[in-house]
Amino acid sequence: MSLTPYILLWFPLILIGIGNGLLREFTYGRRLSELRAHQVSSLTGILFFYAAFYLILRAFPTTSVAHAITVGAVWTLMTVAFEFAFGRWVGRHSWQRLLQDYNLAAGRLWSLVLLSIFLAPLVFHGM
Repeated sequence: MSLTPYILLWFPLILIGIGNGLLREFTYGRRLSELRAHQVSSLTGILFFYAAFYLILRAFPTTSVAHAITVGAVWTLMTVAFEFAFGRWVGRHSWQRLLQDYNLAAGRLWSLVLLSIFLAPLVFHGM
């Protein structure tokens, strides 16, 4: 099956990510430490993304495990590319700052968000 619908349906997920970030900034992010707000935001992001993934993958089910892995890999690569491009050229963050969110040992959970994106098509495969 073509990857086109999955690629196109990834773009509205940007709005979920931005909305999740705004939720953090204007609510609990004001009361929690930056690290704790990042952690909460990572978990709410996974929940919001999974609600969207459920709808997408019900409308466009993957046809095989290999197809699900391919879709998950494409979504993950698109997310990483967007995160670095947006963070670097719009947010004006240093490469060091961007890579900081990948440090699980420091309590940064972005890697788990990416893992959840990669796994989502497998989770919903065959539903």
